[in-house]
Amino acid sequence: MLFRQLILAALPLVFATGVHAQQSNIITQGRIEFEKKTNLHSIFDSYDEVWGAEMKKQFPQFKLTYFDLYFTESKTLYKPGRENTDNNRLWELPAENNIIYMDLARHAAVSQKTVFEKTFLVQDSTRAIRWKLTDEKRTIAGFECRRANAVIMDSIYIVAFYTDEIGVTGGPESFSGLPGMILGLAIPHEHVTWFATKLFAVPVTEQELKIPAKGSKATNAGMYSSLKSSLKDWGKWGDRYIKAAML
Repeated sequence: MLFRQLILAALPLVFATGVHAQQSNIITQGRIEFEKKTNLHSIFDSYDEVWGAEMKKQFPQFKLTYFDLYFTESKTLYKPGRENTDNNRLWELPAENNIIYMDLARHAAVSQKTVFEKTFLVQDSTRAIRWKLTDEKRTIAGFECRRANAVIMDSIYIVAFYTDEIGVTGGPESFSGLPGMILGLAIPHEHVTWFATKLFAVPVTEQELKIPAKGSKATNAGMYSSLKSSLKDWGKWGDRYIKAAML
């Protein structure tokens, strides 16, 4: 009887220790490198057939750019990362210089976005996304991730993969709101993906989470209105550019 009582008394301690150990494995700060891949040939397919065929001869199928996402438990900063010298002969695509700060606890975001020669400083709330979780899983950068789907900007279908091993509800660009960190993101119709290549579980300083401050202040709606007016004569290319800039 005494032995049974000792075992029962010890169970809460064992359980609490196990929970603490499990919780201690959750990563809450660090840096993630993302590789953004744009399928240039698929973009060429959506335009004039002759022009598209000629462009495919001159340029590689994919353009790769790299970004870093610094994060703590409640804040993230997404910014351009290491250079890819293979891009030296390629033109600059929208959103390649984006710097996006998010205060996840306050649902607030500050984004510095350069569009042609104008830089916007967009101050707004974080994007509200109605995610639908699925049972599909895949491994990204060594983490088991679960798939979620959503539609943004009325018609843009997106696929995300997140891991709950990183206890932060952030992700690349302005995507967030899942129960863990987004390590993979795809926008099929726009022929672009973001996938984490590696995670550095290191302390993050306030300087590394510095809020961007350069540019003309605007809201998301104000920036969209400005771009729509400036690119109204660009047809399909203008629409694609606006979508990419607003991500």
